Amino acid sequence: MNLNEMGTVKQDFLRIFGNSAERVLIRCEQEFQSVKDISQLDLAKFIDHTLLKPDATIDAVERLCNDAMRFAVASVCVNSCFVKIASDRLQGSSVVVAATVGFPLGAMGSDAKAYEAQWAESQGAREIDMVLPIGALKVDDLEAVLNDISKVRMAIGLGTVLKVIIETAYLTDREKVLGALVSIMAGADFVKTSTGFAAEGATISDVLLLRQVVGGSVGVKAAGGIRTLAEAQALVVAGADRLGTSHTQVILGKT
Repeated sequence: MNLNEMGTVKQDFLRIFGNSAERVLIRCEQEFQSVKDISQLDLAKFIDHTLLKPDATIDAVERLCNDAMRFAVASVCVNSCFVKIASDRLQGSSVVVAATVGFPLGAMGSDAKAYEAQWAESQGAREIDMVLPIGALKVDDLEAVLNDISKVRMAIGLGTVLKVIIETAYLTDREKVLGALVSIMAGADFVKTSTGFAAEGATISDVLLLRQVVGGSVGVKAAGGIRTLAEAQALVVAGADRLGTSHTQVILGKT
């Protein structure tokens, strides 16, 4: 997306939301400090060690947590039904629990998402990875998108990190920009590329675009299809400050 196209999308955002949009755009002017020396990077601190398979078991979640502590990653990311198990296993460690909400389609009612997020937090989640209503974003119903994310934000504590998955595989560049801006307006701490359940996951171009949009105002999480050290490093250089992957052991070269 070139600068003229970006400017047009931002004007659309301003037209819809007025002064509130202007405040968001001012926030997005904050500079992001990009990674200069990837060789000195502690990549583990960028990783959300993930298990979101439909056939995940309690034993698999416990192994996930054991590996997460051994690798010293940022978090484990699990479906909400496993939050208490993960939280108990990780107690006393630096690894936190991230719970998915409205996952993977984002097509649940907003009140249902808010309840799931609040319940997951009560079970020990310190980060929430929610899927926004993709269909609403596709038809420019940005008020519905804002309401959906805001309900989740208001349902959880201010200290709980909120990551909003926009599912880039289904979006045009214009929709990606609007999704990111509305997420910031609603109180997101991160904009996240993907669930990992769509046809395409994180790409360098999408991370570059999202970082261009949000500046240093919020984080950018890349997720979906990250399998190698080279891919992980390239996404961090592009502007990701969190990586969602189930291939942590390979990426970090652990045995």
